[in-house]
Amino acid sequence: MNTLDDHQLRELLPRLRRFALSLTRNAASADDLVQATLEKALSAWGGKRGDGDLRAWLFAILYRLFVDGQRRARRYARILSLFGGEEEHSASTEDIVSARSTLEAFERLPAEQRALLTLVSVEGLSYREVAEALQIPMGTVMSRLSRARQALRALSEGSSGSPSLRVLK
Repeated sequence: MNTLDDHQLRELLPRLRRFALSLTRNAASADDLVQATLEKALSAWGGKRGDGDLRAWLFAILYRLFVDGQRRARRYARILSLFGGEEEHSASTEDIVSARSTLEAFERLPAEQRALLTLVSVEGLSYREVAEALQIPMGTVMSRLSRARQALRALSEGSSGSPSLRVLK
């Protein structure tokens, strides 16, 4: 596939935005992330392998841009704290409705776990596609996904204060 199919790209926009929104938790930031993803994809289109899945490739670009942005934000926050800046902290409230509780628990998961759950459960990507998109082994995808589901279950039942995620480099 050497040419970029405009129709295919337009079909993927809502999925990209939904994934970006699950990561950023802010509509404007999600839109900015999708726009940056499309800009990067269009500029890198010539170097894309023809055998890869467009959807997985775009999700990979979006996720990498998000992670890079988070790193920049943490660096910026550290610099601000040196000059007396304050950190934001939002308190969570308990909700009686089970669905609301699960959504709140999802929001408290680390970005890596939200990304895995969104790509597999919402976007329907296979473990192989997720492994390619995030550039990690398929076994790692399966084990991290299992831990993400456990953390979500624990948070929605109220038995854990903070989910754990092992990051191996």
